[in-house]
Amino acid sequence: MDPFLTLLHSFSSSLSDSELSSLKFLCRGKIGKRKLESVQSGGELFSILLEQQLIASDQVSFLEGLLESVKREDLVSQLKQFVEEGEVNAPDDQPDVHEKPIEVICENVGRDWKMLMRKLGMSEVKMDRIMAANPFNLHEQLVQSLREWQKWKGKDAKVTDLIKALRGCNMNLVADRVEQ
Repeated sequence: MDPFLTLLHSFSSSLSDSELSSLKFLCRGKIGKRKLESVQSGGELFSILLEQQLIASDQVSFLEGLLESVKREDLVSQLKQFVEEGEVNAPDDQPDVHEKPIEVICENVGRDWKMLMRKLGMSEVKMDRIMAANPFNLHEQLVQSLREWQKWKGKDAKVTDLIKALRGCNMNLVADRVEQ
């Protein structure tokens, strides 16, 4: 399930009728009047905003502005926390600080990727799920497992942890390349 949609759903259920009316009013310049009149819930409004690409998981400033306008600082802080925890995908033109080491690891670690992920503390269940989703693509299994580890660790996902785990698995050559 998409974490951004889950967040929008929780926002929708916490909006009062008057807040929804205010949000609809604020969207008048962006969404046609007829469409806005049919909106009965926050979820419907968010769906229209998503369709019209006014909001997306990597484009939350419009939504943030709307929530600030209706004085829902609690939802604004949830949105900011969502963004900070890296749930929002980084735009493709800005490489993530972890992308380079992940690239190096993916190019140099083969069938032993599960040993590495165990060293990093990933559960067998998550690894099995990743394998089931990518049954014939070893490279993609490793990429997805490293991304899952990053998501799980959040701000605590450090390159030094990757290097330590690689050394713990006797993958010193790969660890040296990551350090470079």
